[in-house]
Amino acid sequence: MKQKIKVWDAPTRLFHWLLVLLMGFMWYSATRGGDMLVWHLRSGLLMLALVVFRLCWGIWGSDTAKFSRFVRPFSEIRRYTQGQMSEGELVGHNPLGALMVIVLLAALVFQTATGLFAADENTFTNSGFLNHLVSEHAGTLARKIHVNFFNILAVLAGVHIAAVLLYRFVKKQDLITPMINGFKTIDAKQPKLAGVGQLLAALLVAIALVCAIWMLRG
Repeated sequence: MKQKIKVWDAPTRLFHWLLVLLMGFMWYSATRGGDMLVWHLRSGLLMLALVVFRLCWGIWGSDTAKFSRFVRPFSEIRRYTQGQMSEGELVGHNPLGALMVIVLLAALVFQTATGLFAADENTFTNSGFLNHLVSEHAGTLARKIHVNFFNILAVLAGVHIAAVLLYRFVKKQDLITPMINGFKTIDAKQPKLAGVGQLLAALLVAIALVCAIWMLRG
């Protein structure tokens, strides 16, 4: 018998939608240039905090947020594509969705890292917070990679959105509403949601890392 259960905790949902808004703002601030680059750099630190938090939440978070629970081997991905997985095995991310989460997180880590070391090609006043730790050549290279890799990140985001729409209109599976209210109607048991202790630990790690980078900015 199908029942309405909580599949996504508040931290996971908040991370998801903040990331969507932040990526849009960072694209806008980068294209505008000028004084907006200051906000682009500050937003980069917030992006770093979000990514670090999500990595920590993948260790300490709720069942559906943990990497150990939703990252599947190739055999499980093949079972899913062949339609051999039960509804109870698909609480949270499906195997293909989990693969996309890992790829996007890896891309965000790379994009954020290159931004931290990137040099401002004009006055160097808006260089990344860790640019002073590398040579001029390395900073320039980091900037080129940072600018060009965003196109790849945008493509990945586009594939993710297209997949969500495909599930919504072709497979008739709504993946958007559960990421808003946290609930999904499914024939499965209630996943275990994390407590305040895990959330606090993840937040502290993320805040500590951002503060450390801020102090290293020189």
